[in-house]
Amino acid sequence: MSQPSLASYPALRLRRLRQAEWTRRLVRESRLTPSDLIWSMVVHEGEGRVPVSSMPGIERLSITEAAKAAREAKALGIPAIAVFPHIDGAGKDAVGSQAADPNGLIARAVKAMKDAAPEVGIMCDVALDPFTDHGHDGVIEAGRVINDATIARLVDQGLMQAHAGCDILAPSDMMDGRVGALRAALEAAGLKDTLIMSYAAKYASAFYGPYREAIGSGKLATGSVDNPADKATYQMDPANSDEALREVALDIAEGADMGMVKPGMPYLDIVRRVVETFSMPTFAFQVSGEYAMIMAAAQNGWLDEERAILESLTAFKRAGCAGVITYFAPRAARMFGE
Repeated sequence: MSQPSLASYPALRLRRLRQAEWTRRLVRESRLTPSDLIWSMVVHEGEGRVPVSSMPGIERLSITEAAKAAREAKALGIPAIAVFPHIDGAGKDAVGSQAADPNGLIARAVKAMKDAAPEVGIMCDVALDPFTDHGHDGVIEAGRVINDATIARLVDQGLMQAHAGCDILAPSDMMDGRVGALRAALEAAGLKDTLIMSYAAKYASAFYGPYREAIGSGKLATGSVDNPADKATYQMDPANSDEALREVALDIAEGADMGMVKPGMPYLDIVRRVVETFSMPTFAFQVSGEYAMIMAAAQNGWLDEERAILESLTAFKRAGCAGVITYFAPRAARMFGE
């Protein structure tokens, strides 16, 4: 549809609509509320809270503290929490055996959080990298991450999470076909109401570094015949845009209820294309590196911390996101209340 002709200055003065706070609120196009936020959280074995040095203000939470956080989310109006595990090195192996443990950290954390605040949705990461000693998202054979063998382990992991009470499975591994395999397994197990939010367009990004410290996955090897140096063979090339639409289309066809773009702010163009093409609930993940950059700049006095947080989150809504997964969720929700 063609745009109508605009009046010219001085008949048209766009600053009229910006002259006061009430006029700016009246015509605001994008609105951010606690209901737009999913709280990204890391849990650990043991007691209390453990600071993450590369993410100022972020702590790994014990199961007891995670249950308290679920009650806090309810009070703040945050609808869901995305939970990620920190696994001690002694519990890791080459195939991520603990990923599907029904008595493991994630199963116990999910149960505690749902008991504490059943109204708050819990989203679990379906991926092996927190549980593997090599830090990759899948099973490695002859120096390659093997797609189908990995999917078999992801299905076991996802079923365990769903049986533990997880509401949303979020496969972040980027194996081909994993959404369809998870959906089929859920249906066969009678778990038809379990949601899948696919990491449909997850890029091989430099912005994940602090998260790897947070979950204890460490740095990948420098590269050898037994361990690839990076995740570029399964995560997307940051230079690609059309490919993201193909990935999303495949995951929708396989049974995803919602899609995700990761990272967030550097990929808002991808978010917009996905929303306009598929009209499905699309989320973005404001990842650890994005969080760390804002906090580092704010702590150096280079940015106004609260304004930068809210502006960054509003950008996701402006791009068309249904919501955003972010470590800032409780902080932002409290700011809304204030």
